[in-house]
Amino acid sequence: MSTIVTRLYDSFEQAENAVRDLELAGIPESDISLVSHRFAAHGVKGAPADLREPEDMTAAQAAGRDAAAAGSFGGILGATGGVLAGLGLLAIPGIGPVVAAGWLASAAAGAVAGGVIGAGAGGIVGALSNAGVSREEAEFYAESVRRGGTLVSAKVPDDMAQTAQRVLADSGSVDAVERRRLYEGSGWTRFDESAPSYSAEDITAERDRWMLRH
Repeated sequence: MSTIVTRLYDSFEQAENAVRDLELAGIPESDISLVSHRFAAHGVKGAPADLREPEDMTAAQAAGRDAAAAGSFGGILGATGGVLAGLGLLAIPGIGPVVAAGWLASAAAGAVAGGVIGAGAGGIVGALSNAGVSREEAEFYAESVRRGGTLVSAKVPDDMAQTAQRVLADSGSVDAVERRRLYEGSGWTRFDESAPSYSAEDITAERDRWMLRH
């Protein structure tokens, strides 16, 4: 039997370190995944370039760019040199382009490339749900990426679950219960793939709200 261990990070660098620590703990690359909002990864070594949208880009142009981003999501399958070597760009409805690698990203890529109706839910939310994560948790994680977070998820044998949980907790992961409470306090109830994606300014404002709670 296997267990899915998933954690959220506010810092892309923390998530990178978590992935490396999982690999060092003996968890296979094929069982580790990272999904990050493009603005969280902007400027980070190893992340795809050109992640920011021009200030004068219209909503329609941004939507078109988001859809086109799926076409650049190559090389993520069969990546060598660690999970992070497979980082690519994938467009997710309701989130926009994300920087992603690993099994979760591959499932989302298949949904988008296949033209699945509701690809956002069929991708991140659906992949997590199908792997055993509750729908409620899966929607929270998708919403967290939408708001600028970075997700790290590992599929591990039951006897490795505690190790994976310790590694991810020690890497500075977010308190999911507290963060969900913050979302719900602003009226959020579920992930909505038809919602507009967050701009860099939206994410900065969101992070300012997080900081006020600490």
